[in-house]
Formats: sequence, structure tokens, C-alpha cells
Amino acid sequence: MASRGRTIAIALGVTAGVIVVFFLTVWVLMSVLERGGLPGGQKVAIVEVEGVIVDADSIIQELNEHRDNPSVRAVVVRVNSPGGVVAPTQEIYAAIQRVRKSDKPVVASLGSVAASGGYYVASAADRIYANPGTLTGSIGVVMQMANVEGLLKKVGVEYVVVKSGQYKDIGNFARTMTPDERRILQAVLDDVYGQFVDAVASGRKLDRETVAGFADGRIVSGQQAKQLRMVDALGGLDDAIEEAAKLAKLPPKPKLILPRRRSWPWEFFKSRLGLLGANPLVPGLPMFKTPLYLME
Repeated sequence: MASRGRTIAIALGVTAGVIVVFFLTVWVLMSVLERGGLPGGQKVAIVEVEGVIVDADSIIQELNEHRDNPSVRAVVVRVNSPGGVVAPTQEIYAAIQRVRKSDKPVVASLGSVAASGGYYVASAADRIYANPGTLTGSIGVVMQMANVEGLLKKVGVEYVVVKSGQYKDIGNFARTMTPDERRILQAVLDDVYGQFVDAVASGRKLDRETVAGFADGRIVSGQQAKQLRMVDALGGLDDAIEEAAKLAKLPPKPKLILPRRRSWPWEFFKSRLGLLGANPLVPGLPMFKTPLYLME
């Protein structure tokens, strides 16, 4: 009986080992494929910018990996975003520029929506493709804050603020904004708006006055954007890939590194968490930390 028990134990151990090795092998292969497959070859990598731009870390990491990967000859950035927070948007813009400086062309492909911060990101590319019906443009900056002073008075709530600086509670939702506070916030928005216009003018190689002519917050279709020289050509993702291959002197149907699939629940949670952090009505959050948004 003891011998039989040892035999069963050994068999179970071997089986468990085989299963572990199998899953480790699958995991390694998936990791290799996710990073572009085996070394060698000449590929075009696709990076997705999806949804509200709140956190740029994963996208920047992906762009940096493609910049440093010798088998990647060009990058296509697929944008489906209505915009987002200013700083992460600017970080993605800078990461795309770094890819271009490494002598790897970048082509932006605009999906259903690539507005405001979504267009900001795309303007860093060498070429921009949009579908005729793509919603894009919306160049501008917005900061939204609620004023619930009347509501608080109705329910008998007194909101008390203790501060060390005159403007430390700027944007307080429990009182009316003063003219000085409005001027301060408007100056900040005007400064960031100027950065947006300068970035588009530089990326698209247009005069600043030309960009200012359509940078009034308006939304335009892809077809209108082509007429305004906001995009280079009309077409979908396949057209953008073909253009990237052409710029990199690759065959028309290059090998592709597909975009990294992120965990949907986690990305959704992070996005919602970032938006909650900007909401002055969430208890316990400092209302004066509301970020600037590049949003449609």
C-alpha cells in the first residue's frame, strides 16, 4: 500500500509539474508575441490611445519599448479619445516625438472620435489619417466647477474653510467665485490653451495664426479637418499602416505588432477614479485640485 501511495504521489507531482511548465511556456510565448514576436524582421507597431486620457504611463511605456526595439521600423497611433487631463496628454505627445527623433516615422489614425486631447496627441505624428466622419478638433481647455452655495443654505449646511493663503480655496463650490479668482483661473486656461495651439502649429507645420483660426473649441468632421489641413489624408487604420510602411521603406503589407491589450476592468476603474478625483462634489477631496481638461 505504501509503495502504491508513493507511486500515486509521484504521478501527481509529475502531472502538476507538466501543467506548470505548460502554462509557463504559454505565458512566455504570449509575452514574446505581445512584444513583437521573435527578434528580427521589420515591423510596424500599433499603439492605441483609447477613452478619456487620465493616466499615460502604460502608453508611454509601450511607445518607449517600440522606440528601443530594433525590429520596429514605424509606429501607428490609433486614437479613439474625446480628450482628457492636460499633463498626461502632453506626456504622450512628447513620447511620440521621441519615437520620431529615433528615425522611426509615426502615423496617427483617428477613429470615431479624436477630439481635443485626442487630437493634441495625434498632432505629434508625421502624418494623420482620419475617416470622413471622424469627430475631431475641439481645440480648447476647460475647467468646470459647481457652485452649490444656494443648495447648502437651503438644507442648513455651513461650509467652513480654514486657509493660509488668499487663493488657497480657489474654486470653492460653497461660494461664488470672486472676480480676482476668475481672472487667475482664466490666465491659467489661456496659458495652457496657448501651449495647445503651439503644439498643433509645430506638429502640423502651420502658422500659429492659421491654427488659431480653427482653434476655438469647434468640432469638425474628418472631411472638414482635411480641408483645414488638420489631417493629411482620409482613410482608416489600414491606410495609416500602409503609409507608415511607406515612410519606413517597408513592403505595403508589413508585419504588425498589435496593440497591447490592457485589463478592461482595471483601466476603466483608473479612468473613473481619475474623473472622481477631479470632481469638487466628492467628499474629502480638495476642490482646488481640479485639473484642467482637454475635452470635447
